[in-house]
Amino acid sequence: MRKVLTVNYSQTGQLSSILDSVVGPLKENKEITVDHLVIKPKVDFPFPWPFGQFFRVFPETVAMDPIELEPFETQFEKYDLIILSYQVWFLTPSLPISSFLQLPQTKQLFKDTPVVTLIGCRGMWLSAQEKMKKLLADADANLVDNVVLSDDCGAAFSFLATPLWMMTGKKKPLSWVPAAGVSQTDIANAKRFGYAIRQRLLLNDTPITRPMFFGMKAVKINEKLIASERVGNHSFSIWSKILKKFGSQQSFGRAVGLSVYVVFLVTLILTVVPITAIIKKLIAPLTRKKIAKQKAYYAEPSGE
Repeated sequence: MRKVLTVNYSQTGQLSSILDSVVGPLKENKEITVDHLVIKPKVDFPFPWPFGQFFRVFPETVAMDPIELEPFETQFEKYDLIILSYQVWFLTPSLPISSFLQLPQTKQLFKDTPVVTLIGCRGMWLSAQEKMKKLLADADANLVDNVVLSDDCGAAFSFLATPLWMMTGKKKPLSWVPAAGVSQTDIANAKRFGYAIRQRLLLNDTPITRPMFFGMKAVKINEKLIASERVGNHSFSIWSKILKKFGSQQSFGRAVGLSVYVVFLVTLILTVVPITAIIKKLIAPLTRKKIAKQKAYYAEPSGE
């Protein structure tokens, strides 16, 4: 009997649907058992998520400061595979997930175990996955595959569509804005990864040490966003430290600091991001080999 554990925190429910699609083929086979671990913060994050409350957790999210979670039950048995699904908040794994991965019992659970990361996000996930790699390495886990499903409306429109979804709870609150979120077609097609996992689990009883999703387009690297993510991640790191000094999450000082930061962020998105994209396009012939190397690195371990 092969044993699989899923770990999930889904604020909107979309990530749970993606995970269900992937796990579906595993549940169809009697030789595979699937256990589920749902992460629950002591103080949960609302959905819809008011704009102000969303930004108040920005510093702690970027710093990956652990929050208190509800106790969870697990036998700490040895699993053949862990499927870890997560959202991206501020170019970082969501706060409930990063908090979970820093628990001593989690490190015991993940130690020497193959892990598949499953990301549902707006589109920018490279920095978050780099941080995830570090968290998994600290737990002595073995990352064997990564799957990313991103919003169907495109990078430009998602700057508006995703915040609207977050604040209203509706994927398409305005007729002229494309629907936010991963398409139902992409969610349904994610079951192909479940079939690949099932095939490998039933092949033999040896530990999974190599990627299972080569050639399956598990991820897609948008080379235009590589530089933007680096700039954004560096900026987030600096502002996270600054905003903490303004006060606690609910303090007036934090609110003042966040007001300044939001203006800075909007300016960054409207100026630095497009300027960076233009510069990248102009120098593309000179950096083709470097970009190809970066894309290959970020696409690991599953590949595009």
